[in-house]
Parts: sequence; C-alpha cells; structure tokens
Amino acid sequence: MNDETMSAELSSEIKELLSIHHSIKEFKKDTYLFQDGDAIKGIYIIYKGKVQIGKVTPDGRELTLKICGPSQMVGEVTVFSTDAKYMLDAKAIEDVVCAKITINDLEEALLHNAKLAAIFMKWMGIDQQKTQTKFRDLLLHGKKGALYSTLIRLSNSYGVRKKNGILIDLHLTNQELANFCGMTREVVNRMLSELKKQEVLSMQEGKLTIHDVNHLKVEINCENCPISVCKID
Repeated sequence: MNDETMSAELSSEIKELLSIHHSIKEFKKDTYLFQDGDAIKGIYIIYKGKVQIGKVTPDGRELTLKICGPSQMVGEVTVFSTDAKYMLDAKAIEDVVCAKITINDLEEALLHNAKLAAIFMKWMGIDQQKTQTKFRDLLLHGKKGALYSTLIRLSNSYGVRKKNGILIDLHLTNQELANFCGMTREVVNRMLSELKKQEVLSMQEGKLTIHDVNHLKVEINCENCPISVCKID
C-alpha cells in the first residue's frame, strides 16, 4: 500500500498536513509509538490501526485517555520548545501504519504556511477541549460522571445506531473500560450491573449497546457539547 492509496480516505485537513515532509512508519500490536519521558520528536498521522493514549501511575494503575484511529493525529507537541518530553504513552492496540512528521519539519512548515498553522492550532484546541471536558465530568460527578461520560463518548466515536439503541462497535473488557475512568474493574462491574438492571444498556459478544443514552446524559447534567469535543478519540 503506497502513500497515495493510504491518504485517499483521510480528511482534507489531514491531507494538508501531509503536504509536510513525512515518512511512513509501521508498528506491531502492543508496541509503542512513544512512551512517557521520551523526547518529543514529532507527530503521527494514522492511516491504519488504533493507538491507545494513556499513562501508568506511580502505583501501577493504568489510565486511558483516548483511542485514536485512521485520519487522526497522535502526539503531544510543544512546538518551538527545547528539550520537551512526552508525558503519556502511545501504544498500538492493533497493527498500525502511520505517517511521521518530525518536530523540525513541523515547525518549519508552521512558520511559513499560515493555513497549516491554523489547521494545527485547531487540532490542538479541540484536543485540549476533549481533555478538559473529561476531567470536568470526573471532578463534578465523580465515578458516575467518569463512567457515564465515557460511555457517551464511546457512543459518539464508535456508535452504530440499531433498532434497540446504539451499539458501541468496539471490543472492550471491563478492565479496559475502567482504565478510561480511572477506577477499579470491580467498581465498574457494579455500576454496569446496575445499568443493566435498569435496562439502560446490555452487552453481547463483548460489545455494549446503550438503550437509553438520554438516561446517562440526564444523570451527569450533560451540556450537549459538540460531537467533535464529546468523543473518546
């Protein structure tokens, strides 16, 4: 698969960024694009596969912030800064094919191309909003806010509308779901069991279906943020 074929399905804004000099990289499942503490060397634009962005706390707990897929950028970039380091891990959870733009090439392009600079600033702004709203839900509504907002975000990112609700078309174990919420698997198990009793959701073949997403929104006083912000990716 060549660069032109892979970029055919990407958004117009991402294609603009690919006008910057880049190289094609491949990462096998369970390998890292970068890890916490590595020097920042660039950004990655995903063609194929999924990348989990997260952090392991000093006590060994894993926190997952988002999952990125095709046509998305990966990388905490502090442009025009010296000795910047990644503060998160980027782990391939599927085999990944992506484009890598080095920090030097990125900075050079942003200095001389106002359109590219605007696109990049827009991406960073939306990414920051996603993070802020996630922490807002956790701080204002505790464990319920963390789980319910995660389910809403998953439905916006991977939801497929069915007759009986919204199927989250992504295999997630309860532990993986707990990692998104910063909670233990046992707590998430109890909360999911209660939602199943209330017929708010159900699970079949490892995939969740949300039958009453409005219930989740009411419980956390959902502000109906734009879909571009209320996503898990």
